[in-house]
Amino acid sequence: MLKLRFVAVLFVSVVIVAALSGSTATVSAGVTAATDVVSISPSGVTVGVAHPVTVTFAGRIADRTAAENSIEITSPKRPAGNFTWLNDNVLQWNPSEFWPAHSTIALSVGDAKTNFQTGGATVGVADISAHTFTVSMDGEVMREMPASMGKYGFATPVGSFTALEKQSVVIMDSRTIGIPLDDPEGYKLTVYDAVRVTWGGVYVHGAPWSTGSQGYENVSHGCINLSPDNADWYYNTVRIGDPIIVQA
Repeated sequence: MLKLRFVAVLFVSVVIVAALSGSTATVSAGVTAATDVVSISPSGVTVGVAHPVTVTFAGRIADRTAAENSIEITSPKRPAGNFTWLNDNVLQWNPSEFWPAHSTIALSVGDAKTNFQTGGATVGVADISAHTFTVSMDGEVMREMPASMGKYGFATPVGSFTALEKQSVVIMDSRTIGIPLDDPEGYKLTVYDAVRVTWGGVYVHGAPWSTGSQGYENVSHGCINLSPDNADWYYNTVRIGDPIIVQA
């Protein structure tokens, strides 16, 4: 269970292991203890209020519960969240509530310590049926934009996501999702101001070819289409880790 504290907490078991074994505590070949930390992310940067915490250990972790218990988060607020193991040595904690905006969050795993900052609570809400993408900052609506989402057969996924990365230019090729270029649904497009929503290829991006449909109908292959001006504004406003909510 993740332990959240307003002050630093020392785990006796971790202190004992560190004292006996130094900074590396190998319990068996290829299996490392929770004190063997390669990296903690985010670190020393300002991120969005839904950004996860990712801890990479030096090797395979046999006792996952001990690893989870070794993580300390010091925050002005106690956000709820849950653990996900991305593989045998990478642990992610995903907040199910937002971090407090404009705050410093301290992280520690054994002897490894760092911190990160949160920016404003910049939340993007894509409304599929209303054909809009609305962005608020700290509870105040900054811009409501006409949008076009996924058409029939290529639905935009509904749920809560985060801005995963920002790419000023992306080549979108239908062959990457199994659609040949000579298929009626085939495409190869150069896209600007792209904010990734899912690793499966859903983005918020500029789409000058669909501006006539934005605000009226959904014609994309799953992405959230905005006009070039609106996409540029969002690209320059959003941070990695900012929430993106897609609702039907």
